[in-house]
Amino acid sequence: MATVKIEDGYVPSENEPFMNDRQREYFRRKLVGWKADILREAQDTLVALQTENENHPDLADRASSETDRAIELRARDRQRKLTGKIDAALSRLEDGSYGYCEETGEPISLKRLDARPIATLSLEAQERHERRERVYRDE
Repeated sequence: MATVKIEDGYVPSENEPFMNDRQREYFRRKLVGWKADILREAQDTLVALQTENENHPDLADRASSETDRAIELRARDRQRKLTGKIDAALSRLEDGSYGYCEETGEPISLKRLDARPIATLSLEAQERHERRERVYRDE
């Protein structure tokens, strides 16, 4: 995909063709930036975990430190899964399917994509999916 120039402060609008070059570039930048932030945070976590002093003489301090580490590692695992979803969204941008609901094929609203750039379902399809999930979970 050729790089498209978009001005600072550009926000996709309903008044322009859906998933035009500017919108695709806007979302590509948003996704790439988000992934870079996640990877930077993961690196910071790795450095912090490697440099943390594990010689806590107090048993309570050691337990607290282990709990903090476990929480941090769980959060990093969620972030790792998120980077996979970001990569999938970037692939959809490349193949032209980004921004369209996987269930209905209809465009996903720009507001939804701006808030959740990895969205694969329209708001309506997502709500139906969550209702079905709740019904199966309650049975």
